[in-house]
Amino acid sequence: MGRWERALDAAAVHTPELRADYSRQRRQVVRYKREVAVAAGLLLPPAMVPHVMAAAAFMHRTDDLLDSGPLADRRAASARWEREVAESLAAGRTDHPELRPLLHSIDAHPVLHDRVLDYLRAAASDLDFTGFATEDDYQDYVDGYSLPGFMVVAALLGPEDQTAYRAACRTYIDAGQRLDFVNDLAEDLADGRLTIPEQTLKEHGVARADLEQARDLPAVRSLIDALLDRVDLTLAEGRAVVGLVPEEHRPMVRCIIAVDELTSRAARADRGALLRRSASPGKIAALRLLGREYVRARRLRR
Repeated sequence: MGRWERALDAAAVHTPELRADYSRQRRQVVRYKREVAVAAGLLLPPAMVPHVMAAAAFMHRTDDLLDSGPLADRRAASARWEREVAESLAAGRTDHPELRPLLHSIDAHPVLHDRVLDYLRAAASDLDFTGFATEDDYQDYVDGYSLPGFMVVAALLGPEDQTAYRAACRTYIDAGQRLDFVNDLAEDLADGRLTIPEQTLKEHGVARADLEQARDLPAVRSLIDALLDRVDLTLAEGRAVVGLVPEEHRPMVRCIIAVDELTSRAARADRGALLRRSASPGKIAALRLLGREYVRARRLRR
């Protein structure tokens, strides 16, 4: 029996139909976020892995509806999806193959119920994204969209009382979202999205056209350095989240944060190229990180 089949057994996923649903969603997560699927399978207790796959697949499905097609179609699809999910949660059952695993995971981890509804309400707001005038606007986005999205999976990894944990997650995701925006700058600009606050551009004497035309200017490099400095500082503060999760979940949480640290380092080392493409951690460094946390995870399970 393989690792995944043992995880399904540990998570009490027994019927062939439900096992097929979870397995399909795991394949979706592998295509969308392979590194998340691999890390979860190696670092988390087996009984938690299928639930994390279901939560991540739900987020991917929701994001797909928000990103595909004309705005009017996306808005209508998002509203239908929100209604269908809410009705399924209220009834406690569904015939939708994309929602059956989610409902089973909510039965096992009731904390997921409200986090799913929070994210559904927040997700539609991203349809109206037009950029940020100020840093305060960015912080509102973190509160209104980034944190609810992160908590769909993070709630599964946290302690029973999640008050302090949610605050620590808020600090971490502030750094994680800012890093994503800096690292995906070229892709976002190609889609017509400027994710750096206009106020921040003005402070550094950078025009939007400088970024769109990939001008590797001293002012642009200074801007990117300042953004990554803030990422690194907030990531360091966000590490407090590790001490708040159950011990068996710490290898996974440490890995998530460390991958962001590696990504920030890679972006800083090649900041001129960020205007053309995203940066990625080196494969050797990422494998060493995963191997180190895997050893820790195995020790905890013995």
